[in-house]
Amino acid sequence: MAYADAARSAAGDERALVLEEKGRLSLRPFEIVENLGPRDVRIAIHTVGICGSDVHYYTHGAIGPFVVRAPMVLGHEASGIVTETGSEVTNLAVGDRVCMEPGIPDPSGRATRLGLYNLDPNVRFWATPPVHGVLRKSVVHPGDFTFKLPDTVSFAAGAMVEPLAVGVHAVTKAKAAPGHVAVVMGAGPIGLVTVLAALAAGAARVIVSDIDAGKLALAESLGAVTPVDVRSTSLVEAVSAATGGWGADVVYECSGNEKAAAGVFAPLAPGGVVVLVGIPLAPVGYDVAAAQIKEARVEHVFRYAHVFERCVNMLASGAIDVGPLLTRTFSFEDSVRAFEIAAKAPAGEVKMQIEMGI
Repeated sequence: MAYADAARSAAGDERALVLEEKGRLSLRPFEIVENLGPRDVRIAIHTVGICGSDVHYYTHGAIGPFVVRAPMVLGHEASGIVTETGSEVTNLAVGDRVCMEPGIPDPSGRATRLGLYNLDPNVRFWATPPVHGVLRKSVVHPGDFTFKLPDTVSFAAGAMVEPLAVGVHAVTKAKAAPGHVAVVMGAGPIGLVTVLAALAAGAARVIVSDIDAGKLALAESLGAVTPVDVRSTSLVEAVSAATGGWGADVVYECSGNEKAAAGVFAPLAPGGVVVLVGIPLAPVGYDVAAAQIKEARVEHVFRYAHVFERCVNMLASGAIDVGPLLTRTFSFEDSVRAFEIAAKAPAGEVKMQIEMGI
């Protein structure tokens, strides 16, 4: 669709997917006034991914200190078409296909000035209370956090840049050498983008653990991947068998499961690194002695920083293909049902997306 058609479509439909309160969604008119600043762009939204955090706000009404206290629009994994640009925007033009980094930091904040902008306590992140998300026809966003999609990258893949950025950030933190063996605990969307990022970064083998046979089968199809169903097989024994008893060079904990996270050092090689990616909902037991005897390095990931453009470039070059992770697509008209299905966590489902119909 041409940008003019996209602009007309966005302007003619003021509906949004609104989380009214815990457990109740509405697709209804919802006015959000966003003025275009000189460094901003206006974007007609094309595709939005359903993230686990969106579902958690829907089912629980809160994530930690972030509590839904008023109706809030969901969605932060998105791609679209630029329909208007501010007077000082030089990197984008009307008609460009784009994806957007959803967190806007305070440019004067100390964390931002240190380059740690994802850790800025004042960051405004889409669909994090009280900031509205993007499951609506049009948004205004800073041009500096908006990235042009090459012709080889679809809108669906563009909307996957946001979760992919988490995996790429995790792999960047690991600093593992080419030819290493990695473990990814959890084969959900974040676990699987971490698998793709680890393979792209030179992992010779990735061992993936989960309890969902469908997701494990999908993981195995991504490349040099060994699936481990931990309902019937010990992850530690599988890693030992694959590495001659040495262990994995990197363990990425992506499940957010407290029991899994407590065991991250068991499959790790001496001198290896653990990267904690999933966020547990309860405190995790930390085996200091197990970490010490291996001199384990431990890294933590909170969202991402400085990786969006690299993700777009890897998608464009074919170094990473997120297509196999896209398991179901819904229309905007069917978005309430999409969340109802996502909340049930169907077996084998990885990434569900909503097409806005522009």
